[in-house]
Amino acid sequence: MTDVSSDPTDVLRARTSEKWAEHPDDVLPLFVAEMDYPLADPIRRVLHEAIDRGDTGYVASANPLAGAFCGFAGRRWNWDLTDATVLSTADVSMGIVEILRAVTAPGDRVAITPPVYPPFFDLVAEAGASVTEVPLVDTGDGPRLDLDGLETAFAGGARAFVLCNPHNPLGLLHSRAELARVAELALAFNVRVISDEIHAPLTHPGATFVPYLSASTVARENGFALHSASKAWNIAGLKCALMVAEGEEPKSILAGLPVEVTWRTGQFGMLASTAAYREGEGWLDGARASIKANLDLLDELRREHLPDVSWRRPDAGYLAWLDFRGRGWGDDPAARILEQARVALSPGTGFGSGGSGWARINVACSPELLTEAVRRIAAIPPGPQRQ
Repeated sequence: MTDVSSDPTDVLRARTSEKWAEHPDDVLPLFVAEMDYPLADPIRRVLHEAIDRGDTGYVASANPLAGAFCGFAGRRWNWDLTDATVLSTADVSMGIVEILRAVTAPGDRVAITPPVYPPFFDLVAEAGASVTEVPLVDTGDGPRLDLDGLETAFAGGARAFVLCNPHNPLGLLHSRAELARVAELALAFNVRVISDEIHAPLTHPGATFVPYLSASTVARENGFALHSASKAWNIAGLKCALMVAEGEEPKSILAGLPVEVTWRTGQFGMLASTAAYREGEGWLDGARASIKANLDLLDELRREHLPDVSWRRPDAGYLAWLDFRGRGWGDDPAARILEQARVALSPGTGFGSGGSGWARINVACSPELLTEAVRRIAAIPPGPQRQ
């Protein structure tokens, strides 16, 4: 396992991507899903080698990415993709839109499960469909998929379901039994399931990620999975993701997508992702260890400085979902936190139903930055409590 820790602040502030460029220098950025860690050495090496040989053209139709991913999936999740179709595209969002266009008609309804990754709302609209919200439910053991609600949505005419697995912003992992039930319901009502699994490589030790397509034979027959190295290895700007199908009908749907869907893959993204899946697991495990340590730290800081802020510790990823309703800061605590503490979090209101009073924090940073951010937030006086 490679030791992975945050780059120094002066190096981070020289970055020009969204996380460190969006806000003035007095703001601590803990919002968008970028990590503050340096690139994994295998990725750095292949990119420099490509530049040295001027290898900056289009992605070749025959390239090693699919094989590299299938090997990684087998080692990491015991997921046998021997007979799967694995195609690349620019990013997971593009893959979702193109598959939705292929499996829905204009005006069809698509189920999503808020609070959930905000672009899902826009992706459904971009595909020409409309959103049906089926919010997560609290079962007593924490939030879970509302299987009864999904059955109602499917019976009411939803033609597709965009599943978030692991679920962003909660870092929630869905069980094999839940996913198998989703597949049964989808089969019963002729619904296609599109599973966004981008955070899967960041599953924490002791937790188990179940790929949707591995949950059951039925899941393979009606589902698609979207994967990318972008979140786990911090290479979102290189534009590369994978669309996976195992059943005959989903495979034929992928085969029928316009050729431009795969041509949009970034050459550097393909090279970097291949290196990540083939040689980047040591770095990944180091990053996961640093993220776990910061989640431990966040819980300690929360208990000490913000005891009225609750959370559910994520099982995957470096994003944590914080309940600020006990602070009395209204529907959008992130706005007050940015203004008064100069800390940027992701507003919970953007995640749909259940997001009011919440905010998402990114812990893939240095322990020092995380500590300073929590202390700044804690210095804001509580507001009036809701009646």
